[in-house]
Amino acid sequence: MHTFGAFEGKNNFGRLLDLAEAGEEVLITRHGKPVAKLVPNQTITAAQREAAQAAAQRIRERAALRKTGPFNWEEWKAYRDEGRK
Repeated sequence: MHTFGAFEGKNNFGRLLDLAEAGEEVLITRHGKPVAKLVPNQTITAAQREAAQAAAQRIRERAALRKTGPFNWEEWKAYRDEGRK
């Protein structure tokens, strides 16, 4: 893993991106303390995509068996946001 200070990283941002693109991880520090990590982008394989789709289908089938009714995004967002304000 490569380590750069914030100022050095700012001035060499293109190099940091090149390192990440090459599969390297880059740690960015401020006053010697880690504040961020730049990691390579991981692409999803076809097998992972198929596994996720199969899992979603199983969830739909179980919901249909239990007759849970339609899924209401707005209702679930309200549950999520409850108490956040």
